[in-house]
Amino acid sequence: MTAAGAAPIALSCGEPSGIGPEIAAKARTELGASLPFFLIGDPRHLPAGTAVSEISDPAQALHVPGDRLPVLPHRFPDAAAPGRPSPANAAEVIAVIARAVALVQDGAAGALCTAPIHKKALQDGAGFAFPGHTEYLAHLAGDVPVVMMLASDMLRVVPATIHIPLADVPAALTAEGLRETLLITIQGLQRDFSIAAPRIAVCGLNPHAGEGGAMGHEDDTLIAPVVAALRAEGHAVTGPHSADTMFHAAARARYDAAVAMYHDQALIPIKTLDFDGGVNVTLGLPFIRTSPDHGTAFDIAGRGIANPASLIAALRLAGRMQRARAETGAEVRAHA
Repeated sequence: MTAAGAAPIALSCGEPSGIGPEIAAKARTELGASLPFFLIGDPRHLPAGTAVSEISDPAQALHVPGDRLPVLPHRFPDAAAPGRPSPANAAEVIAVIARAVALVQDGAAGALCTAPIHKKALQDGAGFAFPGHTEYLAHLAGDVPVVMMLASDMLRVVPATIHIPLADVPAALTAEGLRETLLITIQGLQRDFSIAAPRIAVCGLNPHAGEGGAMGHEDDTLIAPVVAALRAEGHAVTGPHSADTMFHAAARARYDAAVAMYHDQALIPIKTLDFDGGVNVTLGLPFIRTSPDHGTAFDIAGRGIANPASLIAALRLAGRMQRARAETGAEVRAHA
């Protein structure tokens, strides 16, 4: 185990028939040794000509030259066919995630960054029982409550509900669930982003935040009381705000993160503002997890044209979060 804050970042390989292997190699080429990370996966799945150093222990990644990709080998049954996932590989994709989590939990890796998976391929090939990465990671961590944050240098935003039909959102929103989402967001900003007193802006559910009940009552009867209760407890939480006025530059300067009520209300602004630089962060886990904010891109896999920008942003953010947790822990120890 390396010293706190010094352990390399573990990058799980994700779906080997997608763009994960390509962007992992490209990320190493751009970052070199400036941000130590290692890939967990099958070296055969990497693009031809990738310079690889196989390692047997994560700590060895700290000493691999910057022009070589450190790989902790995890053998898969099949070679990778770009754009065509093999059912035989599905179980190993899942096993790599579990292996990466174990390494982070025991301190051998300092953070986890996950390359994209293809949920249907995992369901078809291995009976994967989770909606996605986030839920599986929460399960591996002991079924802890988590929230998904999309983060970039321009915006941090959290959807209170995620992958459900828009028609189901009002029923899915509860005061208890919204409060939990807000508290996890506040705690995550404190622990992982070094923001001592986070400012949170909460979107309304309905147009114009319901406009006093003229366009829906959820804003007044559900969202506003949760916000008021948290403010009474000393948290800098405001809202519900009309979502259509929350994401221009002047508005964004007034908060550290926005909490939206549903998937597209959160993701459209960040993907418009910073499509290539957005990072998926799971808050609430006992370990750090980031991921590029895109999928497996089967349509371009194997063509050498995939953009590694979001993966690079995810790795860099994982490194910053690692340092923030180390500093927060040092402060806690100093005042104990």
